[in-house]
Order: sequence, then C-alpha cells, then structure tokens
Amino acid sequence: MQGKKHQQEKLFISFQLSDYVPADNFYRRLKGILDLNFLYRDTAEYYGQEGQKSIDPVVFMKLMLVGYLENINSDRRIVGMARMRMDILYFLGYNLDEDFPWHSTLSRTRRLYGETLFVGLFKKVLKLCIDAGLVNGKRQAVDSALIQANASKDYMLERRVLDDVFTYSKELETNSEEPLADKPWKEKNKPRDKDGEKKISNATHYNPSDPDARLTKKPGKPLDLYYRSQVSVDTESHFITHIQAFPGNAADNISLPQVLEHITETMRDNHIHLKEILADTGYSSGESLQALLDKDMLGYIPNPGNYKNSRQGFMYDAENDWYVCSNGAKLTFRGITSSAKKQTIQKRIYQSSSSDCRSCPFRADCAGKSGVKRLTDSLDKPLYDQMHRLMQTTKAKNMSRLRSATVEPVLGSLINYTGMKRINAKGLSQANKCMNLAATAYNLKKLIKYSFKKVKTGAGALLKATTGGFDALLPNISVSYAFNCNYSFNQYFKQRYLLISRLALFKLNLH
Repeated sequence: MQGKKHQQEKLFISFQLSDYVPADNFYRRLKGILDLNFLYRDTAEYYGQEGQKSIDPVVFMKLMLVGYLENINSDRRIVGMARMRMDILYFLGYNLDEDFPWHSTLSRTRRLYGETLFVGLFKKVLKLCIDAGLVNGKRQAVDSALIQANASKDYMLERRVLDDVFTYSKELETNSEEPLADKPWKEKNKPRDKDGEKKISNATHYNPSDPDARLTKKPGKPLDLYYRSQVSVDTESHFITHIQAFPGNAADNISLPQVLEHITETMRDNHIHLKEILADTGYSSGESLQALLDKDMLGYIPNPGNYKNSRQGFMYDAENDWYVCSNGAKLTFRGITSSAKKQTIQKRIYQSSSSDCRSCPFRADCAGKSGVKRLTDSLDKPLYDQMHRLMQTTKAKNMSRLRSATVEPVLGSLINYTGMKRINAKGLSQANKCMNLAATAYNLKKLIKYSFKKVKTGAGALLKATTGGFDALLPNISVSYAFNCNYSFNQYFKQRYLLISRLALFKLNLH
C-alpha cells in the first residue's frame, strides 16, 4: 500500500544534537580539536563590569570561522545559515530553540577586537599544525594577490588639500593686478585623460568610506580599489605560515622585508629555522636581497628584466672598479646619482674621458654627441649578480616550478573557496583581520582532513588485522571510536548492545 507522509509539528520533543550529528562530521571533529577558551582572557580588556552582556567571544570567533569555512563573507548570511545547520549549532554550543545574536553584532565585535587577537588565533592554529608534524617550515614560497575592497571607485572624492589650493589660487588671481596664467595649480592644469575627463589616482582622489583602499590595476584585473594580500606557504605541506594585508598599490619588493620579519618570528617561536625563500620577479629589489642576506636565508628570486649581467663591448674590472671598452678606453667611477623616476633608487656612474674617445672609430655610435661614454649600475649590482649566478643552477629552476605549484593553488583556494574574494570590512586593519581568519579556516580544513584520514586509516588497519571475536575487539576499537565520536571509554562497556550497532555503522564509514 502506498504511504503518504502527513506533517504535524510537535509541541514537545526529546532531542539532543549530539545524537544527530554524525561522528565524521567536519564541525564535530573541529569542535574536538579547537580550543578557543583563551579568548575569554584575551578579550577581557574590551569589556567593563556593568551593562548588558555581549556576545560570547568564543561564539563570535566560531561564527567568523564558519563564514570562511562555508565561503560566505556576509554577516547576515552567516547567521541565517548557522540557524539551519545542526552541525554548526553543535559546533557553536547552541540548541535548536536558542536565539542567535543579530548579524550587526558580528561586525561591531570585529571592529572592537584588536588586530593582534586575530593574528594570535592564526598562530595558535598554525602551532597545532606544527605540533602534529605537518609543517616543515624550512622553505617558504611567497606570493601576493589583489583582494577587492569593500568600496567603489565611482564614489571617490578629490582630496581636500588640492581643492583648497585651487580655491586659494582663485582668490589670489582675483586680488592680484597681474594674471596668474603660468601658475601650476591653475584649475585648467588639472590632469585629464584622452576624453577630457579628470583623471583619478591615489595621489589626487580617495574613497571616504575606506580611505586605506588603493586604486590598482594588473593584467586580468580591472582598475578598482583593492588590498594586497601577501601569503607565505610551506612548500612541504602547503599550509599557510603567514598572511598580511597591504595597500593595493604596495609593490611586492617593498613588502617582502616586512613579510620576512614576520615569517622569521613565527618560525622562531616554534623552534624552526627558516632557510629558503621562493618568490617571483616582482619581489626582486636591493632591499629584498639585502634582507635575505641579513637573515642568513637563501632566496630564489629571478632578477627583473632591466637587469644586465654584462655590457656588450665592455669588460668590468672589479679590482680597479672601472669598465674597459673594446678599444681600451677606461670608464672610471665618477660618483652616485639618484634615479630620475624614483629618488630612492641610487646608481653608480662610470664615464670615459673625452680624450680617450676622441680618436675612437666607434665614437659616433658609442659616445654620441656628448663625446663621452657613460654607464650606470645599481648600488646593489653585486647582490643581483650573485642571484643571477644562483638562478642558473638546476636547483633554482626546480625551485621556480615548486613555487608556482605551491603558493598559487593556495591563493586560488583562499579566494574562491575560503571567502576572500572580497573584503567585507573597511580599513587596512580590518582587512588584515579578515585575511588572517581566511588563512586560519584554510589551515583548519587541512588539519581536520589529515587528522580524520589518520584515525580512519588506523582504525581500518585494526579491523582488518583482527581475527578474533567481538569481545576481543571491544577494548581496542572502543579507544579509536571514542576518539572520533567524543564518547568516553567506560560508556562502551556499560552499553555494549549499543556499540554493536554503531560498530556496523563505523565499518560502513571506513569505506
């Protein structure tokens, strides 16, 4: 006979979440290994002794992690989804009929807590991974990605300083007897694009809702407001060892020394000596190479395209510090000058004398109208030369492939599957909190996957190796099963009939 289900809600039910959340559920296993009780101590300074009670700090942080674990970057959607999931309710410590905090409480609490709290959580989870033997730590691959800010370039305003200058210039022109047509701050001299519209740049415009976001553009990315995420990944196991937010227009080679400082400190706290750094050409600079040298690290960073290992037709004499051309003329060291584009970049000047070049048959093509030949080298050329020699080795070529195979997939996972496609907060400090939470969620996923795989494999081997009856298997299997299900050892002996049925289910889960 055909059955038909009739829905009738019960007013009273006997229900316990722990009985309905499976033993192999992700959040059940996460609850067993993640202890966040330290948050009560670390957040006590943000609260007074009177007034209405706040959201539980542990519940807040778990809700934040749930958002990144489920690839949700909306506080409203996090609360809505958590209400409907029994496993998440069990992870949070909520019952079915308990009221959730308002979604606005999450954003207010995130702004309240300091940046160090979120970085500290990331480091504690990383320590769990290191203690489990999953992180080698001696070789790190570094890369960056642009993360869209929670602001629009269409609402950028011109900086008030410039507006005040234009207003002041107009007042001067009105009160002056002579026109100020040649003044550089005239309104008509504002930069404009090809269509005649005013150009916008980080120097002239900003977004009032998020002043820290920066206009940035790169291949494959439209011009928009971004933050830049610098990520360090362990090449042994692909765990994230450091993540940090920078303005979108912050160059990689400028950020690397600061990133190295943090990675070194984190590894040192866990008694790991960092030896090698893998990065792409964008991280190459004199400051970066010097930072590696100061920390006694070996870096594999290809030199930039404008680097010249040798000068055609010229031979460098390191002992005398001069260049010798093919015709025998010497280009001696004449001093140090700054780059025309960037005053912070200094170069060494080597120049020949006019008497040496006067009778040279190649004078017209080599020296030109000036009658002398001039060459410039970076002050950091010895560092670039050393890196050039290193990058010619077979190991360096293997390291380049290893870098792209390590850090790039991790960045893709963070952006596409761990809620980091867009920052759901405003400000550099808030962006750093979001990035650290996303990296924490990523590491937790890998840690849980490894832990469950290890328990599952060990229990499966035990079942396969055991040939005795159920009574002989009971003391051993109860330990493995209790570890996975959060049940005590004695309960299995008191409820032997219940264990028999659960053992059958456990065998199915192994396959």
